[in-house]
Amino acid sequence: MITSAAGERSSYLMRAGLVRNVRSGEHLTTFVVSGVATVLVTRLILSLSGYPQIGGKGLHIAHVLPGGLLMLIAISLLLGYVGPVVRPAAATIGGIGFGLFIDEVGKFVTSDNNYFYQPTAAIVYVVFVLIVLGTRFLSTRRPIDPREELANVIDHAVEGVAGGLSRRRRAEAAELLRTVPAQIEGRRETSELLAACPPDEVELAAPVDAAWRALQRGFERLATHPKAPPIAVAALAVQFFAALVIAAVLGNGLNHLPVLGVAVGSLLSATFTVRGALALRRRNRARAVRLFELAVLVSLLMTQVFQFAATQFAAAGGMLLDLVMLGLLRAERERMRRELDNATKAKTLRLPPDLDLPPFPEDPSDPV
Repeated sequence: MITSAAGERSSYLMRAGLVRNVRSGEHLTTFVVSGVATVLVTRLILSLSGYPQIGGKGLHIAHVLPGGLLMLIAISLLLGYVGPVVRPAAATIGGIGFGLFIDEVGKFVTSDNNYFYQPTAAIVYVVFVLIVLGTRFLSTRRPIDPREELANVIDHAVEGVAGGLSRRRRAEAAELLRTVPAQIEGRRETSELLAACPPDEVELAAPVDAAWRALQRGFERLATHPKAPPIAVAALAVQFFAALVIAAVLGNGLNHLPVLGVAVGSLLSATFTVRGALALRRRNRARAVRLFELAVLVSLLMTQVFQFAATQFAAAGGMLLDLVMLGLLRAERERMRRELDNATKAKTLRLPPDLDLPPFPEDPSDPV
């Protein structure tokens, strides 16, 4: 039996060498967004160009082939390089490749290789939803262990030992190290290893990381805008009616099963939306955010499935709105969590509760 210095037994997965990445959620989202965007862009380009065929003389080079090549490149990057730098690029390239692959699922499930098989949009959407749900289940069924956080810090140090660490990447590793309790075996040695990494401000361009940071800042600014709550309620209400109208018009009437599914999902989302609006009136912002988030999740996991089945890729707009709303709500929930943590720290230190406590020391290069 393997135990830590604190006497806690390591989980079976950790003992087997399967240590979770604390940024797996970001990488998964990058993969899914890249894949979904690829499907939509591919369908748009093919539609505008009249669905041309690459090849000739009996040959047709389907776009599933470059999709497989891109997935191979992504796997090669992950197998060929260590450290966290390569993962955002691999997630993006792999997502594009998977999008090109899954876009042709209609050919794989029909005897006549029908690319225009009507349920294709719903199948593609369900596949991506199952990827998200399955990965989130595996990553959140138990909290991240402090030893896993320590392993992620060491992952940063692996990069720094060979090529040095920029100030930004050193700060990221130091921030993660501060969440690891002092009694965890190996923490002091990891701190010393991180401090021993030479400084080097030259690093690969990280457009995916930069996009994530910009998106998070944008969501936080929008979520704290005074008019954000009424706009959220209005957007959810508009989506409720728009989903019903679009599904009824494009889905051959209300007797169509997918349209009935859209109606049931929309009613559930509307119920949570009304309850969230009432919570806002009672100034219970935390409960309102939870209820709005439930409304969006019901839309993503139920309404949109039937919406794609009824209207195919015309439902992409509703899906995009749901994703934006979910990002705003989660940014607001994270902001409230930080406020609560700072208030708890202030109370513990017997300081005024409205004091703006810095979460970390002023020098981000200090790994301790």
